[in-house]
Amino acid sequence: MLTEVVRLNGALKAAPLPLDLPGVSALRVGREQVIDQLEDYVIPRLAEVEAPLLVVVGGSTGAGKSTLVNTIVGHKVTTPGLLRPTTRSPVLVHHPDDVRWFGVDRLLPDLARVLDATNDQNAIQLVASPQVPRGLAILDAPDVDSVDERNRELATQLLAAADLWLFVTSAARYSDQVPWDHLKIAVERNTAVALVLSRTPADDVATVSVHLARMMAARGLKDSPLFTVAHGTVSDEGLLPTSYASEIRGWLDALAADASGRRELVSQTIAGAVRTVTRKAFPIADAAALQVDAIAELLVIADKVYDDAQAELATATADGTLLRGDLLARWQEFVGSGELVRSLEAKVGFVRERLVNAIKGKPQQAERVAVAIEMALEAAVADHAERAAGIASDAWREKEYGDALLAATADDLTRAGRALRSRTEQEVRGWHEELQEFVRHEAGDARHSARFLALGVHGLAVTLGVVALAGPAPRGQSAEAVRLGQTLLETVLGRDATDRIINQARGTLARRMSTLMGAERARYLAPAAQWELKPDAPHQLRQAARRVDDLRFAAAKKGTGEHL
Repeated sequence: MLTEVVRLNGALKAAPLPLDLPGVSALRVGREQVIDQLEDYVIPRLAEVEAPLLVVVGGSTGAGKSTLVNTIVGHKVTTPGLLRPTTRSPVLVHHPDDVRWFGVDRLLPDLARVLDATNDQNAIQLVASPQVPRGLAILDAPDVDSVDERNRELATQLLAAADLWLFVTSAARYSDQVPWDHLKIAVERNTAVALVLSRTPADDVATVSVHLARMMAARGLKDSPLFTVAHGTVSDEGLLPTSYASEIRGWLDALAADASGRRELVSQTIAGAVRTVTRKAFPIADAAALQVDAIAELLVIADKVYDDAQAELATATADGTLLRGDLLARWQEFVGSGELVRSLEAKVGFVRERLVNAIKGKPQQAERVAVAIEMALEAAVADHAERAAGIASDAWREKEYGDALLAATADDLTRAGRALRSRTEQEVRGWHEELQEFVRHEAGDARHSARFLALGVHGLAVTLGVVALAGPAPRGQSAEAVRLGQTLLETVLGRDATDRIINQARGTLARRMSTLMGAERARYLAPAAQWELKPDAPHQLRQAARRVDDLRFAAAKKGTGEHL
């Protein structure tokens, strides 16, 4: 059972509810409560079934809880609050031989352990007292109806970690709603409960206790013990006369002495807590499934937008679209005047000679072409990324919960990523280096020829870049440019090698552009990814809850009294 409960806890943690879908607020609270119940009580208790019975003394403000604890123990172990709220840490009183059971790695692991009185509401003061029987510990909790929010939260947390509630109220407070709300939770969890009617004038005890007993019966607590503690004078040490709490002390001593009875009581409380957790797990799983569907719908929108943007960018960088403006002008400067273009119709040998002669001594112009290629590619990437971000964010805003995802990250998803420019520069430089490597590899022995030396690796690389950008079917001015560039490459490298490196250049450019747009797309995955809500989380949660339920049902059917 312990292993499956731990898995259930993990499945609950893996099913956050980040989107504000209808009804999700209450389920978020419920999810946190069941996780707390598992981590504060069920898992530690299943791991240490022989640990002392933990009796949590809780209840209303002014009911005399701390006074009762002191009286039960027989000496002052906790300070009654004279002012409300009592902003102090809870106090756990145990037998000295039981100290090992209450380390920070046991029950309530989120609360530090201290040995001295403190006002730290994130700590438990441990008090060892030989007056407390072995096998039992008493924890004095803050008021469930405290005006201090942290006190109320702490009281709820401590009661959820109890094997037994000793719930204290008074004639003035016994009908208040807040305490009964907590007792309702105890009934739902089948937690063992005993009520104490304290600070009630002697003349009113009979009337109030009868009314309280009726209220208990009507609310599912008819089998719970009801004790009365007479109203009396509290000593300077914070105690009532010992006889006032003798009935409660005797009952607790009997529980401590009865190992079988303790196990039965603990089993009852654990089983009830587990049943409550599994019952709440299924609505949480259903809500998580709706969250997954909503997030998936938004991510599908982003995927479609960026698929389109990536396809459009791939086309723009391979159909001659970029061979215009400054890039085309720089290329034409590099290859020479219009006469050179017209000379393509002359004899091949003459053309090749003119082409090579035209390019000799123009390294600066080759560099200008390289810069123009970089600028054209960077502008194309930025343009497509900006448009994709705008389209995707607008489409998300049209959905009911799109704004939640847009607001879930510090990154401005309405614009291209801040790192896009530097990434693009790196990819474009990397592409140019690849072009140079392609040229070197295919040139072989030709690297020592006059034609190769005339153009140089850089000149041939920018020529290859222009031809690659022109695509396989260029039109207009780009058609003339690509014919000229391809002829240059063939003049130096040969036709087969030229065809090979052109295909390589186009392929590597396409992959680099895809990488850039993929990084932009990934920005839209980040909000969902940071929530760690995996698509199979609802299924995993249901499966984990079913496994725990199956084990609980099997143990109940056997009637073995096993710890669940």
